Amino acid sequence: MYILQNALRNIMRNKGRNMLIGASIFVIIIATVVALMINDTTSGIIDDYKERFSAEIGLVPNMEKMREKAMAEQSSGGRVRVAPPVIPPEQYVEFGQSEYLQESVNTSSVNVNSDDITVVDEELGGGRDRVRFGTGEEQTLFMMKLLGNKFEEFREGLREIAEGRAPENENEALVSTDLAELNDFSIGDTITFSSELTDTKGNITDIYYDLTIVGTYYDATEEYPNGVQQNALNNRRNEVLTSYETVVAAMQPGLQGITINATFYLKNPEMLDAFAEEVYAKGLDEIFDVTTDSESYNKIVGPVEGLKSISITFMVIVLIFGGIIISLLSSIAIRERKYEIGVLRAMGMKRHKVALGLWSELLLITFLCLVLGIGVGTLVAQPVTNVLLEHQIEAVEMVSSPAGGPGMIANGMGMMGGQPSPDVEPLNNIEISLSFNTMLQVIGIALLLASLAGLVSIRKITKYEPIKILMERN
Repeated sequence: MYILQNALRNIMRNKGRNMLIGASIFVIIIATVVALMINDTTSGIIDDYKERFSAEIGLVPNMEKMREKAMAEQSSGGRVRVAPPVIPPEQYVEFGQSEYLQESVNTSSVNVNSDDITVVDEELGGGRDRVRFGTGEEQTLFMMKLLGNKFEEFREGLREIAEGRAPENENEALVSTDLAELNDFSIGDTITFSSELTDTKGNITDIYYDLTIVGTYYDATEEYPNGVQQNALNNRRNEVLTSYETVVAAMQPGLQGITINATFYLKNPEMLDAFAEEVYAKGLDEIFDVTTDSESYNKIVGPVEGLKSISITFMVIVLIFGGIIISLLSSIAIRERKYEIGVLRAMGMKRHKVALGLWSELLLITFLCLVLGIGVGTLVAQPVTNVLLEHQIEAVEMVSSPAGGPGMIANGMGMMGGQPSPDVEPLNNIEISLSFNTMLQVIGIALLLASLAGLVSIRKITKYEPIKILMERN
């Protein structure tokens, strides 16, 4: 108790020196509070966006390589016919097992007809799904779409199971309530669907699907998305949902008609080269380029990562220089109080008690600075974050390419257009908050600084002999 009482008296007795030490600790604590709050918040945001956004990969056919391959395979003169390459469905599944991926989603689709079904808006006619080369035959008009593993609208709340269940096995189907009511379908009914596969010369191969209805679904999506021609094929109430494996089971090598979309999401865009090397080793044709929409990823996550990096760098610099300054001030303070230490030692006080008294003074100063520093740091953290984030967004926009990203995903018919994420907007505001863990980290750093200064004091004290100090004073 005496040591604490003496420490309090010494703090009040040496106000100027202690205010200088306290000001240094106060500034360090404010900088630490701001930096750790930014780091804690941005770390959570980065982890969240990595899980939700990741980095979408495109397996994009290289047009130049396609033409070179077509010219090399052409045996006679004439027009070079460039055939879009096809990735086998089993390769998509194998690629999706990579350790570099956050997620892999395989979907498939094929346009179909059925003599057993009256479709919604049948009076508007059907639609053509592809152009047949080298044939003058009239093209088949398709009335419905058979979609494999396309259930995203159920997760978004735009579709919902009305009766029965979702497909769990091959050759099971889910139809809209509109289609079921129009045809008086019941759970357990079996329907035969037909479609066509074609080669580059226009030769046709008929394929068939025998599917059992296992459920119906309510549909709140738009019947015709904006810009889509209105006909039975494009009406979303005519979409029959099934499994990915059911649709691709009818695929045949070299024939087109079934579309496969494999969407891969990297854990981090920096893993692109490693993933590309892996899929090429697994059999991906070199005609495909492996690309990712790193621009959109960096546009969202880049400013936040930059903000986190700046905050940590700033905190480290402040801690290093602040620790040096506090150590120097403590060393000077001990030298100025050499006579006081000599008197205490001559009175019989042990070295460790003298050191404990000096350390107690620093702890009391640090505690007061903690209370004020945490409060001030919490107030200034948000404005500082807003300014730094604004500069980071500007920096990312300056280095971003004006061109889009990859924008193509390989599929069973060749290339499917689609810009990567043109409407992606970076975070323009981050709500900073002080968590309990951050407060504990600030307290730990403050105590570490006080202990560092205390070690300097202890080191000085061990060199002082009380008799020599008093003789030098005289």
